[in-house]
Amino acid sequence: MMEINRRSALQKIAVLAGAVVSSGTMLRGSTLPNLPLKLGLDAHSVRAMKWEAMQLIEYAASLKLDAVLFNGLQYFKSLDTAYLRRVREAAESKCLQIRIGAGGISIGVKKYRDRFGSPEETLALGVRVATDLGSPTVNCRIGAIADRYTEGGIEARLEEAASVIKATRSRAEDAGVRFAFENHAADTRSEEILALIDEVGSDLLGVMLDPGNALWAMEDPMTQLEVLGDHVLCTSIRDYTVWEAPEGGTFQWTAIGEGMMDVPAYLKLFKAKCPDAPFFVETISNSQRPIPFLTDEFWEGFPNTKAAGIREFLALVRRGEPQLVVEPAQGESKKAFEQRHQKIEFEKSIRNLRTELARI
Repeated sequence: MMEINRRSALQKIAVLAGAVVSSGTMLRGSTLPNLPLKLGLDAHSVRAMKWEAMQLIEYAASLKLDAVLFNGLQYFKSLDTAYLRRVREAAESKCLQIRIGAGGISIGVKKYRDRFGSPEETLALGVRVATDLGSPTVNCRIGAIADRYTEGGIEARLEEAASVIKATRSRAEDAGVRFAFENHAADTRSEEILALIDEVGSDLLGVMLDPGNALWAMEDPMTQLEVLGDHVLCTSIRDYTVWEAPEGGTFQWTAIGEGMMDVPAYLKLFKAKCPDAPFFVETISNSQRPIPFLTDEFWEGFPNTKAAGIREFLALVRRGEPQLVVEPAQGESKKAFEQRHQKIEFEKSIRNLRTELARI
């Protein structure tokens, strides 16, 4: 198995040098058919480029995408209304929709970032920024898997998030904006997000769907879409692999079409469940993370998760094969490699999605 994967990795290395040019040219130079879903750029896909909002808009437009997601306020040179309206005008001139995220809104997390004030102030700012940019949604979240192990567990962090969202209801309603709650870095599972929506109200809160992070939290991403699909307002999607390891499992995200995702089935279900939500691609490839579900310590963060809730996930683990991490070519800097590799993985995902969507 490992020899096969090593050969595959070497083949990938061999085509890296020309892939950006060839894929980018094809995407820009062809007339694209009307597709049943809107495809978009999650700006985090090309994080190594260190691009700000205007540059990301130009990149998304060069690939003939439908939308761009700024899942954080750090992409904007300024949060002044005049500047944000220029960003909006630039996107509209390229026929691009904008969606935004405000970040974490739970004060009890291990690493709360107060750059924009308290959770309430951060979410309120998100509403104002969304209004200036024309985004109908504001993404928000708790934090990361480590926050499941904080005092009170994930339930306490969800209560904090619910309180902040409720406190911002009138401001959001006045602006005509809804919140989309993200399962970020395995901090929450689908049943927990459904409970939060019930607590806050589905008229105000929907889902920011991330199947890669669902896998990290021991969910089958297809099951996640089935469970949460009717509430999806925004997305951040990539493919994935997972395989057995001594303490449980190890996973690695991939370009869409190169992992374990049944892409045609996923797209058909997505179209049935949430056809109006943009399908944002967030590629985070070439790194591995553990899921040590055979250790007692790991389960301290998931005290309410039942065996039935991870059955489909375990089936994925048993089917998966170990993957390799591709290293920079000799003489290539890590920065240059990451910039090149990230663009390749993103553009490859878009190309594969267009191929599959054309068949639906």
